[in-house]
Amino acid sequence: MIEFTFWDIVRNLLLAARWTVLLSLAAFVGGGVVGMVVLFFRIAKNKWSRRMASGYIALFQGTPLLMQLFLMFFGLPMLGLRIEPWTAAAFGLTFFASAYLAEIWRGGVDALPRGQWDAGASLGLHYLQELRLIILPQAFSITRAPTVGFLVQLIKSTALTSIIGFEELVRTSNAINNATFEPFTVYGLVALIFFIMCFPLTQYARSLERRATKN
Repeated sequence: MIEFTFWDIVRNLLLAARWTVLLSLAAFVGGGVVGMVVLFFRIAKNKWSRRMASGYIALFQGTPLLMQLFLMFFGLPMLGLRIEPWTAAAFGLTFFASAYLAEIWRGGVDALPRGQWDAGASLGLHYLQELRLIILPQAFSITRAPTVGFLVQLIKSTALTSIIGFEELVRTSNAINNATFEPFTVYGLVALIFFIMCFPLTQYARSLERRATKN
């Protein structure tokens, strides 16, 4: 058994938490970009575009994230594409996030009355201008709370990337626990770190919900 002081454990876990935060931000931003593209297809006038977007969303919402990461990390090399754990984790979580964000935002678009589209058309705006100037700003305002709430889910989902070898908080905690045999201390600190990262976002999402209810 390797001797680790309490502060050694804390320091190493905090260093690993940086990668959890970085992965979460990369997946959230990447998922937002891809999710926006999926959203455009999801609300398009062309029915085949809507069906493709619906199939994409159904695929990533209807299969376990762990299986998606396995296919990304172990499947692509079989096709001749070498991929590192960080890349597999970032892309896997990005596609996962994009499906959920697109559906969250689609709900915001559907919540708007048809008159908003008609108002844009009466002003002579074409479809993309209506989206950019009228529809999407209101849809994003409606869905701010669930979007922040999904970010909390995404942060917690990064723990699954430890299975494919990405050195984030959970994988580092496993290594420390194997060296120290102090599971209550190690995993208790991991739970505390996740709580510190997620609790403020949860409270912020609730405040957004209350604000939306009052409006």
